[in-house]
Amino acid sequence: MANDPHSSDILVIGSGAAGLTAALNLAQRFKVTVLAKGGFAEGSTAWAQGGIAAVLEPGDTFESHIEDTMIAGAGLNDRATVEMVVENAPAAIARLAEIGVPFNTEGGTLHLTREGGHSHRRIVHVDDATGLAVQTALLKAAQANPNITLVPDMVVIDLATSRHEERYSGAGNVWGVYAFNRRTNRVELFTARATVLATGGAGRTYLFSTAPRGATGDGIAMAWRAGCRISNMEMMQFHPTCLYNLEVKNFLITEAVRGEGGRLLLPPDAGEEAGRRFMPDLDPRAELAPRDIVARAIDHEIKRLGLDYVHLDISHMGPEFVKHHFPTIHARLLDLDIDMTREPIPVVPAQHYTCGGVVIDRDGRTDLPNLYAAGEVSQSGLHGANRLASNSLLECFVFGEAVASHITAHWGALAPPPAIRPWDESRVTDSDEEVVIKQNWTEIRRFMWNYVGIVRTTKRLERAAHRIKMLREEVADYYGHFRVTPDLIELRNLLESADLIVRSALHRKESRGLHYTLDYPETLPVAVDTVLVP
Repeated sequence: MANDPHSSDILVIGSGAAGLTAALNLAQRFKVTVLAKGGFAEGSTAWAQGGIAAVLEPGDTFESHIEDTMIAGAGLNDRATVEMVVENAPAAIARLAEIGVPFNTEGGTLHLTREGGHSHRRIVHVDDATGLAVQTALLKAAQANPNITLVPDMVVIDLATSRHEERYSGAGNVWGVYAFNRRTNRVELFTARATVLATGGAGRTYLFSTAPRGATGDGIAMAWRAGCRISNMEMMQFHPTCLYNLEVKNFLITEAVRGEGGRLLLPPDAGEEAGRRFMPDLDPRAELAPRDIVARAIDHEIKRLGLDYVHLDISHMGPEFVKHHFPTIHARLLDLDIDMTREPIPVVPAQHYTCGGVVIDRDGRTDLPNLYAAGEVSQSGLHGANRLASNSLLECFVFGEAVASHITAHWGALAPPPAIRPWDESRVTDSDEEVVIKQNWTEIRRFMWNYVGIVRTTKRLERAAHRIKMLREEVADYYGHFRVTPDLIELRNLLESADLIVRSALHRKESRGLHYTLDYPETLPVAVDTVLVP
């Protein structure tokens, strides 16, 4: 008989690098259900252009990769976690190569590229579309595994906990999730002995973001509502170079363009300053400075001169070089009438990565029994106050495996789920005002961009907090009266995520890493995580 996905041994929420790595490792022994919010390759993994960082070059050391990570993270990282991830990186890449990821090679060894913040070449890649190659290989392996059931188009609403047991309990165990099935428009219950959150970040709380449409902080918001601590949500990474194009909202121009010689210049709108290269004046590393510094520099020039964008130019490297190194980006830009071999690319900073998230330990355990988390949804201590380039996919593989090995080792202690109440929608009706959701969604993303962006002030943050308070009443009222839809579920999570970001930002009375506030420009002597307790 076919596996019933509604009751499996382990439930994985999310079908990106972290979720599929956990699932593939667990499926050696257990029945695993993987829920995807839309299609299986719509998450952030497939969009990752850069690559995966690992110590593979002669002369490079774990110690050096650890130091680079700690420096980028502005001292907020947990050193033991950084050591664990860095030391497991070469093995993780070997396993990916085994399942068929066609990494670029040169003369029989892996070709390594370099990115900002790294002291060595240590980024393995598949051209400039690594994430897609990784996603494709993981998905193929998962689809071929008889112990894994992949369920698409499931929008998770909330964790099913002890509070939802037929015999109410305050024990706080997590037994699965309630999820909205987009195909049937019904809410379904999925239960398991252990649940793994691999839902990605909260990038869509911002107007400009490189994150996919589904990155609405669902896992972070659900875990918080269920009773998990959330940490460092003020540490939002902005990628310095997202294509400025009003039709194409989130096309990223990879860091490697700067790594291979690209220069940032002021555009024609800058008047007499047009064409000036501004990074060397601001940092000795120029375009290769860490992302937060480059993003702030661009933000500063845009605000100072009232620009819409700045220029990123690599045309001086010659057409053959550019086409060879950046085939995907070159082709995509040609479709938009930009020839990067001959002219500069208009770019703006955009939200890129959520460094904060659900607090986990080195086994991927959250504060709630039976609930694990891995990847961008989590705050493991790896990234600290700023993520080092190409450490994100790496975290997914290492923590996906860590979660699987902890569940496997402690399987005997995990109880089968008790009877859980089905979803109750007896007191709600169909909504007649979808426009409310659209309006609120746009409002959140705009005030988050303007008030909680790259450079912050206490006054701006307080304004954002005030807007959130008003919207919270509106959304709660709406959620209480109307049947859930994917848009309403996402709006509720988006607002929760925005609230967590603003509360965390107001809590930090210093500037560190990605959190830069004009009211507290100094960095305090001791780095302390911001931890919100529900």
